[in-house]
Amino acid sequence: MNTSHSKLVIGALVLATVFSCKKGQDMREEASIDSNTVSYYETEPISDSISSVATLEVKDKKFIKTASVKMDVKDVYDATIAIEKSAKDLGGFVIHSNLQSQIVYEETYNISDENAMLVRKFQTENSMKVRVPTQKLGEFLQQINEKSIFLNSRTIDAEDVTANIKFSEMEAKRNRQTKQNISDLKTDKEKVNMADENMSEENFQMYETMNMTDNLKYSSIEIYIKEPKLRIAEIAVINSKNIDNKYKYNFFYDAKNAFVEGFYLIQTILVLLFKIWPIILIGAGVFYFLRKRKSLSRKD
Repeated sequence: MNTSHSKLVIGALVLATVFSCKKGQDMREEASIDSNTVSYYETEPISDSISSVATLEVKDKKFIKTASVKMDVKDVYDATIAIEKSAKDLGGFVIHSNLQSQIVYEETYNISDENAMLVRKFQTENSMKVRVPTQKLGEFLQQINEKSIFLNSRTIDAEDVTANIKFSEMEAKRNRQTKQNISDLKTDKEKVNMADENMSEENFQMYETMNMTDNLKYSSIEIYIKEPKLRIAEIAVINSKNIDNKYKYNFFYDAKNAFVEGFYLIQTILVLLFKIWPIILIGAGVFYFLRKRKSLSRKD
């Protein structure tokens, strides 16, 4: 019986040892997986990837690229300075900037007989238009995105103008041929008009070519930035209400002026009577005549 008991104990110890080893191996595998997962997330690069449209390049293709960005920033003025600096550093330039503050509410609070505080709530925004070299468009968008605390929208367009360029070249060739044909004609009034029209068309074609070349070289970006919350400005001002009350009434000064104005009124009335003395005289005569006639009527 002791031998049976010993065999049971030994069997239990063997099973416990096997189970313990398997559990330890499983725990080490889980720990290994967890360790790899943490390491992966820690080393995963975090960045704001700009749309591939901004850096689009296709062999034998020409693209005019434009972009529009609307975003909230912490401070509009600081963001405006940063955007202007980024554009300049990349070889671009700002062609429009309209920074303004929209006043939502303002109130003046009197804090003493002389001083008051103007409290103004406002929101600042800026609409900008920037042009940067096309090859720097993606880099520029990346830099201005660093000033964003919330991106409302971002639109990037790449217009394929390969066919337009080819058509422009063919039109230029046609104009040159037309110019040569006109020069071979006999000089007359019609030839002069045709030459003038051809030159005008040629100038317009040159303008379109120059404009397209410029748009290919520089991308246009419209930027609208604003602050998400209202800001408060406290401006020290003069207590105007107290100043108004201080000089609103002066009894002795007003009384003196009233006396003088009354004297002038009497003079005005006397002068008026002098001007209408004929009317007064005629009125007095009519009154005397009517009164005398009434008296005679009573005696009869």
